[in-house]
Amino acid sequence: MLLFKRKRLLLASACCVILLLLTPTRGDSNSERSYKVAQPLELTPKLSLQLKLHAFLLWCSVGFLMPIGVLLIRVSSNVKSAKSVKLLFYCHVGSQIVAVVLATAGAVLSISNFENAFNNTHQRIGLALYGFIWLQPLIGFLRPDRGMRFRSAWYLTHWLLGIGICVVGVANVYIGLHTYQERTGRSARLWTVLLTVEVAAMAFVYLFQDRWNHVVRQEEAAALGDEQSEGSTMYPANDHKEVIVVP
Repeated sequence: MLLFKRKRLLLASACCVILLLLTPTRGDSNSERSYKVAQPLELTPKLSLQLKLHAFLLWCSVGFLMPIGVLLIRVSSNVKSAKSVKLLFYCHVGSQIVAVVLATAGAVLSISNFENAFNNTHQRIGLALYGFIWLQPLIGFLRPDRGMRFRSAWYLTHWLLGIGICVVGVANVYIGLHTYQERTGRSARLWTVLLTVEVAAMAFVYLFQDRWNHVVRQEEAAALGDEQSEGSTMYPANDHKEVIVVP
């Protein structure tokens, strides 16, 4: 019964996402116009604040919290303490929930206040990204129990979608910074450098985890080998070999 309700919830949510993606926006009335040349954007104080808030929300969401959630769940797979695993899992869930809320706020802000002709790469990727961001927690909610038939397929889907959202999201933040600089004439170099440093640090931690786990396993294997060698009885070589019969 619970599984049936979850399937109905997933179907209803997927329909909502599809309807959202197909909903006409304010820019659709001019869809026949040519947008080959981007018009310079005249910044008012209000629009400037909205752009900065939009960028900050999406940076925090797909550029920080979602990658942090990936790192947390990755660490939990190598933790032996059940209490630590549970804590890391709840931290993962919490970070992703906050990330989805921030991304939703950024989506509402952009759809209600900005041009929505979807004539550039940043807007098109962003629209698709919003749909997948809202789909990912639903997939996480439908997680099968361990040992069930579809557990491996669910895990692979959830992992691939999560990694894909992080990679595409970070790339779209870069594209957004470039678009901002191109449309306004204002430099975004400092924010690009800061984002690069952050992404490089997270990528280093992500890749270092595998090497660190390998080192730990090697040390454990070496320690186990030492214990086995110490536990075995070593006899000195003698000229006269003796056979000891144990009754």
